[in-house]
Amino acid sequence: MADDPKDWWRGAVMYQIYPRSFLDTTGSGTGDLKGIIDKLDYVASLGVEGIWISPFFRSPMKDFGYDISDYRSVDPMFGDLDDFKALLRKAHDLGLKIIVDMVLSHTSREHPWFIESKMDKINPKADWYVWADPKIDGSPPNNWVSIFGGSAWHFDVLRGQYYLHNFLTDQPDLNYHNPEVVEAVLGECRFWLGLGVDGLRLDVINFCTHDKELLDNPPRDQHGAASQLDFPDVYSMQYHVYDKSRPENFNFLRKLRALLDEYPGTMSLAEIGDDDSVKVSAAYTASDDVLHTAYSFSFMMNKGRLPDANFFRKHIEEQASYPGDSWPSWAFSNHDVVRAASRWSGTDFDHDPRLSRLLMALLCSLRGTAFIYQGEELGLPEVEIAYADIQDPWGRYLYPKWQGRDGERTPMPWDAEQKNLGFSKADDTWLPASETHRDLAVSVQEEDLKSQLHFTRALLAWRKTVPALAKGDITFIDGLPVDVLAFYRSLGDQRVLCVFNLSAYEMTVSCEALGLSPEAAEIAFDQSVVNVEGEGYVLPAYGFVFLK
Repeated sequence: MADDPKDWWRGAVMYQIYPRSFLDTTGSGTGDLKGIIDKLDYVASLGVEGIWISPFFRSPMKDFGYDISDYRSVDPMFGDLDDFKALLRKAHDLGLKIIVDMVLSHTSREHPWFIESKMDKINPKADWYVWADPKIDGSPPNNWVSIFGGSAWHFDVLRGQYYLHNFLTDQPDLNYHNPEVVEAVLGECRFWLGLGVDGLRLDVINFCTHDKELLDNPPRDQHGAASQLDFPDVYSMQYHVYDKSRPENFNFLRKLRALLDEYPGTMSLAEIGDDDSVKVSAAYTASDDVLHTAYSFSFMMNKGRLPDANFFRKHIEEQASYPGDSWPSWAFSNHDVVRAASRWSGTDFDHDPRLSRLLMALLCSLRGTAFIYQGEELGLPEVEIAYADIQDPWGRYLYPKWQGRDGERTPMPWDAEQKNLGFSKADDTWLPASETHRDLAVSVQEEDLKSQLHFTRALLAWRKTVPALAKGDITFIDGLPVDVLAFYRSLGDQRVLCVFNLSAYEMTVSCEALGLSPEAAEIAFDQSVVNVEGEGYVLPAYGFVFLK
């Protein structure tokens, strides 16, 4: 996509695969690497540049792969290392880049490093994790809390100390103040880069370094950090000043970037969850000695109706306002948040096909790198999960307030006529294939030229012909109704005007408001707009138009 082949990721459209739910080829009820291989032609047909694959490493699966016990082994449920090498070869043959998901802030407590570390206070890895003595009354060292609820500290009887876990107790945090840990982690990254992967997605990378003094986090004046939860939770009751996003983390980031620079053409994608995630994302990607790009949860938290134009403009302009040369990445959905098709429809589990189409068009026209989550190209809504079927430990903890993250992780619907919608031949799958997805299955949408699937392919094919959409600057248009978002993408002499109706009702946008004359504008791409006598554009509910 970029003029410099090493910068292929700038302005690319990437596709996230959650391997447990993509395709099962063994009858186990869980997706696997061979399933990804089988569907690589499908992914390539979408027109994306590459794939981010969620963790497939050896793991006890307490957090479904985000608790790694061996960074260099494929978990047997997904296959083996030869399967991954075959996947990588076929992807590259199809022109697809592959980035793998490295979980570096913590490991599984079944990782050999932790097993050794907890034995006593004098073993060679005693200081590889964050250990601290209890207070005199036996309580935890400070007030830090886990995202998954309760204290972020767990007392280990064998060692007689608490260890830090920002997530589950099964996920102890590594101690990045120890240079041996930094070198060991870089070695795990080097292994995958040496195999030929094109990049690393860095899970919760701003959690790697903690305050050495273990100072208490200050309380919030008002509850309610940015969260997809619509009720108070303990984690949102603090400002997370000392347990993450520490300035010392940049020492590690620079070492990681130096490693990546040894492998030209590779990139790093940072996941940032923070009280001020846009600011941290910009800082982590501000120069060529830190990370390449980052995404935050700015566009993945709000529930209810689709936000207005000010919401999108605020986050995009804020990210661009920070010093440096940051290149952003954006996503509306992933494996951790309620699918945008439902989250922004005003309902919990329904969807509006017009909204799904608009979201795909909007995501792929913002300045930055776009990440599509598997099923967004089908417009899949969130799935309601029965309590007995909940797998997510966060969901079990919060139920019935919230069902957790299983609703966006259900199996991919490949064939409406097959068992489990073509995902698996097993009698029981790790999460049930949803009947609400049957009419949206790939097999159905392939036959419907007006489907979300065909729209996505058409959009991405057209986008490849418009360099300004991939690499250009972005300039917003002022003075429009709050439900109309309009901006120019510009690169050299090429300018594209992108106009979106973010409301569920028809909007008329005049050429005068857009600052153009009717004869100077040509419709470049749309599947929803009606031109009104040369005076402007009637945009139906969730309608949009691209003008050149």
